[in-house]
Amino acid sequence: MLTTHVLDTSMGCPAAGLQVDLYRIEDGVRTLVRSSTTNSDGRTDGPLLPQEVFRKGVYEIVFHAGGYLQRIGATVRQPSFLDEIPIRFGMSEEQHYHVPLLLSPFGYSTYRGS
Repeated sequence: MLTTHVLDTSMGCPAAGLQVDLYRIEDGVRTLVRSSTTNSDGRTDGPLLPQEVFRKGVYEIVFHAGGYLQRIGATVRQPSFLDEIPIRFGMSEEQHYHVPLLLSPFGYSTYRGS
């Protein structure tokens, strides 16, 4: 299973309404698996990749930060410093993977959570 959580560190709250796209990477080809939007808790309503369709491999989550930051009225110049944030990672075990994003208008961080 794969889940995510987006926190807006500049506002100190969950990033609600941020579009998140999950892609599977095979032989250099990127295929969209699922597109979701974060809820009021900064999470998607369900897993990005439920356990019943989990496959080991290389994936990429694209966080659409630019639209979110513009919508909340963050002070950013155009073009904004951050727009789409791609995080490419491998899942080599049949476990729960959690890939959170800590976001501000000028930086972000991520890690393998639990």
